[in-house]
Amino acid sequence: MTDTHDTNLPDKPVELEEDKRTAEVSEPAATETPAEGNLTEKPAEPVQKLTKEEILHKLKEIMADVENVAKSEIDGLKQAFYKLHNSEQEAARKQFVENGGTIEEFVPQADALEDEFKNTMSVIKEKRSALNAEQEKQKELNLQIKLSIIEELKELVESPEDANKNYTEFKKLQQQWNEVTFVPQAKVNELWKNYQLYVEKFYDLLKLNSEFREYDFKKNLEIKNHLCEAAEKLATEPDVVSAFHQLQKLHQEFRDTGPVAKELREEIWTRFKTASTAVNRRHQQHFEALKESEQHNLDQKTVICEIIEAIDYGELANFTAWENKTQEIIALQNKWKTIGFAPQKMNVKIFERFRKACDDFFQKKGEFFKALKEGMNENLEKKRALCEKAEALKDSTDWKETAEALSKLQKEWKTVGPVAKKHSDAVWKRFISACDYFFEQKNKATSSQRSVEQENLEKKKAIIEKLAAIDEAMEVEEATQSVRELMKEWNGIGHVPFKEKDKVYKQYHSRIDKLFERFNISASNKKLSNFKSSISSIQEGSPQALYREREKLARAYDNMKNELQTYENNLGFLTAASKKGNSLLTEINRKVEKLKADIELVKEKIKVVDENIKSQE
Repeated sequence: MTDTHDTNLPDKPVELEEDKRTAEVSEPAATETPAEGNLTEKPAEPVQKLTKEEILHKLKEIMADVENVAKSEIDGLKQAFYKLHNSEQEAARKQFVENGGTIEEFVPQADALEDEFKNTMSVIKEKRSALNAEQEKQKELNLQIKLSIIEELKELVESPEDANKNYTEFKKLQQQWNEVTFVPQAKVNELWKNYQLYVEKFYDLLKLNSEFREYDFKKNLEIKNHLCEAAEKLATEPDVVSAFHQLQKLHQEFRDTGPVAKELREEIWTRFKTASTAVNRRHQQHFEALKESEQHNLDQKTVICEIIEAIDYGELANFTAWENKTQEIIALQNKWKTIGFAPQKMNVKIFERFRKACDDFFQKKGEFFKALKEGMNENLEKKRALCEKAEALKDSTDWKETAEALSKLQKEWKTVGPVAKKHSDAVWKRFISACDYFFEQKNKATSSQRSVEQENLEKKKAIIEKLAAIDEAMEVEEATQSVRELMKEWNGIGHVPFKEKDKVYKQYHSRIDKLFERFNISASNKKLSNFKSSISSIQEGSPQALYREREKLARAYDNMKNELQTYENNLGFLTAASKKGNSLLTEINRKVEKLKADIELVKEKIKVVDENIKSQE
């Protein structure tokens, strides 16, 4: 091998795509191969401590000198700006919530600096694109210049008799070659090989004195040894990307340096190539690891998107459910912030997907709370209407009917949904105050009534004791008469305290049942007695309760009369000569007698109801 090798290219093309790789991590704008890079870039400066205003000022400076600024510096300023912007928005949102607002009601304030920032970035991007286009044109022009230089070298090589005379012209062409910089990447290899071919042919033909030739070779060897040392040091450079960029410059210098002695060409090239291979390998491994990391980041971000997109909004039917889900979304958003870049071709798409999923959630949440707020307003009006009704009744002295009306209002109140927290306590206090006022007045007015009810309770307890004292040895007629007199006395006693009613009634009916069973008192008498005892409970329902009970009894009476008429008609179709007829006749007669007894019982019940209605008039 000779010094004519393509020394600026790594083993694989991807190793020359650093700017393209950097673009994949930062922004979608593709750049040229570093070896033939588009823009002369200076290293990026730290931006962690800059304010938004300072960042914007720095970008405006960059806008005036785009060609001399590293793309990484622009990306760093962009990320720093939005980090500060997002922090301000988050602080504003937190303050809004602390002041009593809700997350869904928060509307970010317009940021004039952000608009100016976006405009400045747009101008920078346009200028970089224009520079890239101009440099492409310049590369094509450089290509034509270098091709003409090669043609002139070719002419010098083809005139060996004039080689010594042409040395000055040869050096001039070399100088011109070195002054012409970048050419299209696709032409680099072929162009350099042709140039180096004719350079070496010229040196081989050159009839210089041995001293001059050896001096030139020696000087070139010193330069190339220095370049080899510099390339070898790059193998330990911590910044792999920076090492790769520095290697590209070393390759360019190696190319521009003239040949060395023929016997040393293979050795010096091998040394330089070995050092280059080590740097290129580290560079390739770096981006393979970065690619794997970016794919992992994409997988994590995809899962987050899928989680948000899979939300079943049908299950979010109340405030608590929405708030719990909101906290989950916020947690996922915070998780997203900790995940690095995805591959460049997917980075923007996955973020747009994530933002759309979040926007859809908060839009639906806003719609829910808007509807909830409207419903709360309606509920507030309903509760205010109930307050007005309660306040209209609170001064009434019609204790029973008003108590019933207020109880209905209280039940209706429970069916009305929630109202806004700021109104809830006040409207409830208004309603319950009206109710409490009425019942306090009712309690004061009916305190004497409770005293009467307590006396009635004592009387009924005395009757229960008398029933318990009826001796088994007592004659049946005497015992029956005593029971009936005590039952009549019981029915004549008024109301007892409500909380004692069930207990004392249970004791009474238990004692009555035992006595009826002991003295074989008829079931009809028992039922009638129980009905008389229940009249007071029926009366407590409402003033119309007795009338409804009488209507029910009257309907039962009519039905029984019709049924009895049917049985009596059927008796005429039966013949006593038939065995089957005798059996059926007996069964119908039994039913007829039972119906007659039931009819008499209903008549007695109607009579009792009529007596109670009359006593109320």
